[in-house]
Amino acid sequence: MGLSGEDEENILQRFEEICLDLNMDATTKEEAWQNYQKIQTNFTLEGDQMHWLACALYEACRRTSVPTVGRGTVEGNCVSLTRLLRSSKFRSVHSLIQFFNKMRKWSDMASLPKSFRDKIDKLERNFAVSTVIFKKFEPIFLDIFVNPAQEVPRQQRSRKQRRHPCTSNEVFSFAWTMFVQVKGNFPAISDDLVNSYHLLLCCIDWIYSNALLSARKDLLNCDFEGLPDDIQNVNWKPGTEVPCVIQLLCEKHDGLVVEAKTIKEHWWKPHIKRLFEKKVLHGKATNLSGVLDLSSFEENVKTVNSLYEEYVLSVGDFDERIFLGDDANEEIGTPGSQNTTSDLAAQMQNKHSLRQHFDETKSLTPSTPLTGRRYLREKDPSVTPVSTATQSVSRLQTLLSGSKTTPSEALLEIFKTCSTNPLAEIVQRVKEMGETFCKHYAKSSEGHPGSRADFARKRLQLAESLYYKSLEAIVQGERKRLTAGDTKDINLLGLLEHEFFHRSLFACCLEIVIYSYNSQSISIFQSVPIRFGTIINHILESYAWKGNSPLWDALKESSVPTCEEVLPSNQIELSKQNAAPVAKHPRLRSLVGDIRSVIQK
Repeated sequence: MGLSGEDEENILQRFEEICLDLNMDATTKEEAWQNYQKIQTNFTLEGDQMHWLACALYEACRRTSVPTVGRGTVEGNCVSLTRLLRSSKFRSVHSLIQFFNKMRKWSDMASLPKSFRDKIDKLERNFAVSTVIFKKFEPIFLDIFVNPAQEVPRQQRSRKQRRHPCTSNEVFSFAWTMFVQVKGNFPAISDDLVNSYHLLLCCIDWIYSNALLSARKDLLNCDFEGLPDDIQNVNWKPGTEVPCVIQLLCEKHDGLVVEAKTIKEHWWKPHIKRLFEKKVLHGKATNLSGVLDLSSFEENVKTVNSLYEEYVLSVGDFDERIFLGDDANEEIGTPGSQNTTSDLAAQMQNKHSLRQHFDETKSLTPSTPLTGRRYLREKDPSVTPVSTATQSVSRLQTLLSGSKTTPSEALLEIFKTCSTNPLAEIVQRVKEMGETFCKHYAKSSEGHPGSRADFARKRLQLAESLYYKSLEAIVQGERKRLTAGDTKDINLLGLLEHEFFHRSLFACCLEIVIYSYNSQSISIFQSVPIRFGTIINHILESYAWKGNSPLWDALKESSVPTCEEVLPSNQIELSKQNAAPVAKHPRLRSLVGDIRSVIQK
């Protein structure tokens, strides 16, 4: 549906103003306008046309590469998503969420390639993860540091006046900026809730150690359990050893100690050391401290912000510092200050009225018809996406404690009883699928060699252990079933040589591991969903119709007709001939037959 000449002229004028504000180059501007006109001609674009033009501009920008000094070419036309949305008047309570919804529709209408859609999905997931992480950041910060709401606001000083020691509010902003800057350097962390959360704990631990080593007692909450016993003494002085409260933070705030310490030693500390070496951070490089000192704090704030801005412009990502801004409640629906930049006090006081988006992100798991979330009562407020994810990982690690990434002795003995030992074929298949997974998982971090590959290997090791543990349990269970049925010849080779069975089992184990970490799901193995439905149907049928199942009581209490009343007589006779305890629906019988044929081949 086309626009009238007057409407189009008005929209074009507003579009020109946006492009002028963004300093948009002529080529990208022209491409965006032409794409908008094409889509607007073929589809009805409801709502504010500036929002659709923002989608057109974002697409055009992401297709553009700009040469830079010292970094080659960067994708994205050096326009961040946050700046684009501000210029396009995306100023509703959920502007980012609104943008993602419109961008998905735009992708469909413009038939954008899968690679582009994947970028949007990753960007949206990063936003969801960051939203949840910021919600955890506030209470952890207040547990350790003085509440900024209790600080007396300072008047801005002139350049000639002496510097003041940093305030708790300034430390809050610096800590979050530091976190998002480091996170941006590790694609394997940015969309992974568990990894991101442990990186946050590393950041807070580092900021705390800096405050303690700089003798900034005034910044610290006197009720924090991790403080030195004698810190309240008049003559107290900081020690030379760098304090670490990672374990305490994990115990108090749903972290996993081993995971957090791994992130600290292999990702956080090496990156901080590089920042000191490059003179991005100023202080004492020997023990990574002194960043809050009077002589270095202001410079550190400037350089870290500058470095992060460079990153945001180079990748076209949204600027995660918007969680700290005055307009955070308008731009993303999260706590933000309302008036001046004595900021955090207002954020704390108003956060209860700004919970809507956080409430929508209490779970990152997809809602399905089976979950029925809308019918459930509100969960325990202590149960958060972070606690759920870390508990899932903890349970998985406990389950696999002592398990190897190779077949156990018991499983090897079972392989030997087969007419043809399937070991070599099984091991080769696991190796091939593992390499495919690692290659796919590490694909998006080519600019950060080693970062995502390390996480891929750790996830793969867990999946391999789970695969062999599950395979052994399945084979043992099938062996027991065949023995109970007085089967003389117990040959499990049909199951152990079944290609689909092994590929499906290994893919499921990988998905379980990735799901436990609340990381992004993978779609790299050609597993047919209907086959999984077959297995699920078989499991339900096995348990639902047992003699002690509550289903029988439910049937007695309801007016459910008997099978004789609803099935043709020939099907009832067929059921009797097969000696089945219950007449099954033909479709259910065929599904069960499918899975049994897999096992008995």
